[in-house]
Amino acid sequence: MSTPPKRPIIPIQPASTALYAAEAKIYARSVSGYFANWRWVMVWFTQLVFYGGAWLQWNGRQALLFDLGERRFYVLGLVLHPQDFIYLAALLVISALGLFFFTAVAGRLWCGYTCPQTVYTEMFMWIERHIEGDRLARMRLDESPWNTRKLLRKGGKHAAWLALALVTGFSFVGYFVPVRELAQSVASLDVSAWEGFWVLFYALATYGNAGFMREQVCKYMCPYARFQSALIDRDSMVIAYDSGRGEPRGSRSKKADLATLGLGSCVDCTMCVQVCPTGIDIRNGLQNECIGCAACIDVCDDVMDKMGYARGLIRYATENGVAGQWNRAQMLRRLWRPRVLIYGTLLLAASGTFVASLAGRDAFQIDVIKDRGVLARVVDDGMIENVYRLQLMNNREQPQRLRLRVDGPAGLRLAGGGTELTLPATGLGQQVVSVHLPPEAAQALRGSAVPIRFVIEGRPLAEPGAAPEVVREASTFYVPR
Repeated sequence: MSTPPKRPIIPIQPASTALYAAEAKIYARSVSGYFANWRWVMVWFTQLVFYGGAWLQWNGRQALLFDLGERRFYVLGLVLHPQDFIYLAALLVISALGLFFFTAVAGRLWCGYTCPQTVYTEMFMWIERHIEGDRLARMRLDESPWNTRKLLRKGGKHAAWLALALVTGFSFVGYFVPVRELAQSVASLDVSAWEGFWVLFYALATYGNAGFMREQVCKYMCPYARFQSALIDRDSMVIAYDSGRGEPRGSRSKKADLATLGLGSCVDCTMCVQVCPTGIDIRNGLQNECIGCAACIDVCDDVMDKMGYARGLIRYATENGVAGQWNRAQMLRRLWRPRVLIYGTLLLAASGTFVASLAGRDAFQIDVIKDRGVLARVVDDGMIENVYRLQLMNNREQPQRLRLRVDGPAGLRLAGGGTELTLPATGLGQQVVSVHLPPEAAQALRGSAVPIRFVIEGRPLAEPGAAPEVVREASTFYVPR
């Protein structure tokens, strides 16, 4: 019996799946125009607020200071304590609703104009262009061998980047450490280890993100690009290429007749790709990588002007508007659809509630904590005693004179002294108080938890004749069987 011939064994090579795909370096061309001007307006506005905000003064102290050591947070005239973190949660909700609303209306406005990654990348690219040159000059410089000229240009660029990054890190830490004290520490080279660490940490983060990672942050690290498709629809204003007008694309002379050549308005110059900071081709449609910076609109309008064609081959438009060749008025009418109205209503309601809550905030706060060790006990003369610890917070920058009392069943009163105390400016205080109930009143309430209310009247220490502010806090008084 003959043996079957052996077949060659072909080894199976496992497919390699890379979590990160290395991409060619993007050399974005400089662009000018209407939307580029607006981007620079937002760069100036956001950075004046960021760099200048830490230096503002309010009532003799820093206007914006998040003092983690003292657990006090100053926002202009407001003094917030850790117990006020509900306001931070509310602010995050408002920010999320604002993001939903503006994205549903006009796409990635945040990414294109005010996102810190976009803003600092724009600033770093401005430095890069002024030291190394525009797109072609930078490409030639990178391809050239190392020499004195290349070393000076590269070194100068990175030195300028590091200087801007260090100023950014210093300014950020200046919101958590009094910035004037921090400046004196830096000037005298007496910066604490933690302050120095965080300044360098945020400086290096800025240097790395805006100098090297750039579009990689938007593509791989930012979650916004991933869920934006759930926030926009065919009636959202996005950056769109009018393929019906632009195709078929192709090069031609300025005097060429498009009908004779059978071409659309797109001259296939690839300028829209060259100016894109993420390196995409908007002519392929809306993509996750598009940050909505509108650089492609500016450069395409410039090309259309040179060719003598109408502007708007790439423009802000809705998908339905481009498909149906609607005018701007028709597209704007479709913007106010149910999801936008819902987002807008929720945003207004949340913002109004937030502002009203801050405006009606009491001058001081009180938390009542009942003694858990002994719920109730009988003391001299048969009095029923409950013990409470009051935690007091002064929300004003003036010392407060407080007077305590308690409301509840007939005969309920605070025992002994301690019904008046002084709370320092923006300070915290604790007061242990005993509340007594006469035995005759307790007889009818045996075995029950009676609701009571602590009442605190406060006046500024410097204004004893001022009308008092009154704060009430509910608690319970336990009567044993």
